[in-house]
Amino acid sequence: MIDKELWQRAVEFHGHTCGGLALGVRAAMEAQKRFGKCRASDEEIVCVTENDACGVDGIQFILGCTLGKGNLIYHGTGKFAFSFFDRSTGDSFRLYARDKKEGLHGERYIEYVLTAPIDEVFCVGKPRIGLPEGARSLNSVECAICGEKAAETRMRVMDGKPVCIDCWNENSGSYDRGWK
Repeated sequence: MIDKELWQRAVEFHGHTCGGLALGVRAAMEAQKRFGKCRASDEEIVCVTENDACGVDGIQFILGCTLGKGNLIYHGTGKFAFSFFDRSTGDSFRLYARDKKEGLHGERYIEYVLTAPIDEVFCVGKPRIGLPEGARSLNSVECAICGEKAAETRMRVMDGKPVCIDCWNENSGSYDRGWK
């Protein structure tokens, strides 16, 4: 069972108790176990999350993977799945949450997620994508319409000029959340 104090701190970080947070905490603990590392101080552990749900906070709290460090990557498939990579060894694995057990709700479900054998809680397999490249600094480019700067990789070209995603969407009639 997970240390109750650690679980309570994860709940405080997230803001409420829920099964999604428990799944993220359990997934992060499995990465710690498999990689023999407690927490990423930089980019040595990478998590690619396929969802933007509660479990991601468990990953951030336990493993120290964050968007800002570049070792938490959002790959929006909508699946409750996480792929983990250890940059130093090349080891990797993917966890996909199994369907909830019939009749388990609330605290009983959370207890189950945190204590059951990992292969009962998740399907364990290989990542479907390769190890993402390390974080890098990007040049900022000024939008020809609004004048705000954005990373060069997020700009669009309209009439031969750089345009930010917001202005491009407003002027092209399309909507792109920018998650590719």
